[in-house]
Amino acid sequence: MIQPPVRRILSVRVHDVTLAEALELVEAFIAEGGSHQVCTVNPEFIMHARRNPDFFRVLEGSSLNVPDGVGLLWAGRMLGQPLRERVAGVDLMEALIARAAERGWRVFLLGAAEGVAERAAKVLQARYPGWVLAGTFAGSPRPEEAPAIRERLQEARPDLLFVAYGAPQQDLWIARHQPALRIPVAMGVGGAFDFIAGVVPRAPRWMREAGLEWLYRLIRQPWRWRRMLALPRFVLAVLAARYASR
Repeated sequence: MIQPPVRRILSVRVHDVTLAEALELVEAFIAEGGSHQVCTVNPEFIMHARRNPDFFRVLEGSSLNVPDGVGLLWAGRMLGQPLRERVAGVDLMEALIARAAERGWRVFLLGAAEGVAERAAKVLQARYPGWVLAGTFAGSPRPEEAPAIRERLQEARPDLLFVAYGAPQQDLWIARHQPALRIPVAMGVGGAFDFIAGVVPRAPRWMREAGLEWLYRLIRQPWRWRRMLALPRFVLAVLAARYASR
């Protein structure tokens, strides 16, 4: 298996992969067996990891950290750690579902609000006929729910698990339970189920390509403003790191 180049954005590990390369790596992980974790790193992840040592360790130990966010591409250029392409988590998830339809992989959707995973599964089954739905469940990352969720997953035997509990909870949950579950690939996907199910509209393509998806989400969900404060902090941290390196 080819090991993708590793970049360091404010000391946080990110792999320089394209969407096509990430898809091939995940396929190799599933063929290899064992347990692998995929993380979709964006500027919020970077800022969380800088103040949360447990989350930093998750990103250090994961099998693949894709660069999800144009802010990472900008930071990579500023810091001499170039990244070729943004790999959005929802795009990688859909590409993997399409590949699951070809390969016969079993897929489990875990998380989001009650009923959202089921709605997302129906949309994906219409969009990519033939993939195997191993199960859906909302649940939560609360410790007291973990035994019942693990039991569901062990009975379902998925090859691919998507977890939508939001970062960093989803990624910490996967890292905590993957060794026992031994699911070949588990990936945190944030709001992907909401986008796919149509609960939350995704930004138009032109805004995504222009790096303005954050603005669209802020307009649609103004309550997110506190979370969005991570973005200017990220920019300032990158500029300070660039200055210090000079």
